[in-house]
Amino acid sequence: MSLTSASPLDAAQAAKSASHVLATLSADARNDALTAIHSALNANRDDILAANARDLDLARQAAADGKLSQSLVSRLDLGKPGKWEDMLKGILDVRDLEDPVGRVTLRTRLDEGLDLERVTCPIGVLLIIFEARPEVIANIAALAIKSGNAAILKGGKESTESFIAISSVISNALEKTQVPNGAIQLVTTRDVIPQLLALDKYIDLVIPRGSNELVRYIKDNTKIPVLGHADGLCSIYLDSSADPELAATVIVDSKTNYPAACNSLETLLVQESALSTILPGVASALAAKGVELRADPASKAALSSVPSLNIKDATEQDYNTEFLSLTLAIKTVSGLSEAISHINSHGSHHTDVIITSNKEDAETFMNAVDSSGVYHNASTRFADGTRYGFGTEVGISTNKIHSRGPVGLEGLMIYKYKIRGRGQISASYGEGEGRKRYLHERLL
Repeated sequence: MSLTSASPLDAAQAAKSASHVLATLSADARNDALTAIHSALNANRDDILAANARDLDLARQAAADGKLSQSLVSRLDLGKPGKWEDMLKGILDVRDLEDPVGRVTLRTRLDEGLDLERVTCPIGVLLIIFEARPEVIANIAALAIKSGNAAILKGGKESTESFIAISSVISNALEKTQVPNGAIQLVTTRDVIPQLLALDKYIDLVIPRGSNELVRYIKDNTKIPVLGHADGLCSIYLDSSADPELAATVIVDSKTNYPAACNSLETLLVQESALSTILPGVASALAAKGVELRADPASKAALSSVPSLNIKDATEQDYNTEFLSLTLAIKTVSGLSEAISHINSHGSHHTDVIITSNKEDAETFMNAVDSSGVYHNASTRFADGTRYGFGTEVGISTNKIHSRGPVGLEGLMIYKYKIRGRGQISASYGEGEGRKRYLHERLL
């Protein structure tokens, strides 16, 4: 990995050249690089966390001045319990996954001595533009190297000290491996995002990690394919048949486990017949965790006798808002159909949940809701590459092409077709006298 102040064009050209080398390295060579990165980060933990603490001091001051959101400050904190350990474990998890490069996914005999194969291969050069999350550098570096892709990373100014510290350690570690230095680059020059987004000749995929404003800006200003999501507006539909204790447990975890995450709960849809039976217990459990409720008239009335609630009147905008904090919108719906309709029209196609004991309704919900993740009786917080067994992820995609949901190694692969022949020409095949017919015999 190189810390580069090169022009965007030079950085992209270097990455493209490095991608051609990286794509040919053996699985052992790529895995050795990940082992080296893990060891180096572990050995330099104190220095990296000290750099992160300096970023945090500045970010907290900026938040106090109203210049940064508290959710962004939360995402910046690398010293949060378990976060450092999860980052390091993610590197080893990726290393230990099956090699994604060169897998044959189709084999067809076109004719005797003329075989076709479809083989997985790297996408090429990835551009990752991100805010706040310093662990992204390690995550992306691990996934890119394992998948044979080169990566250009551009981070936000609020995490500069953390980015530089992590990148320097990774750079030194890779010097002793076969991975080319230009394969993973952290661009340190300011205000170069527009120029990078114009380099569709060299960059094959953009992956934004940050606010919905950042993601929308990128989608509106590049010809390069973009993989990502603008919002994480996740909803839970609470059915009247739900087990009350299960409902409270799942909803509280979805909202409070990490409120600043894109997979946290933002809207709770409550079946009308569950207002007086299940919702009060759920609301009490949320209140115990400090959650502010934004309720519609029906749900507010049902909660009027519940003590110690922080409850306000909901506005229509609340049902289109990713709060990223301990705030939850509640809306009453007549039943399953209205819940599905609300989610499909107001949600962001990220992750949505039904809590019910009715398995038929659960299957209807999971088939009808148009989201990358749909769950039955489980927390929205499971929407994560590590929890899915992907090692780690480059982000969560709500796209309907190429890759959807948490994007791990598989989402960073594409494929090519290979034909092995003996001098055959296409003019020899087809209909008519003297022409051969294809066998099209499936071998795999």
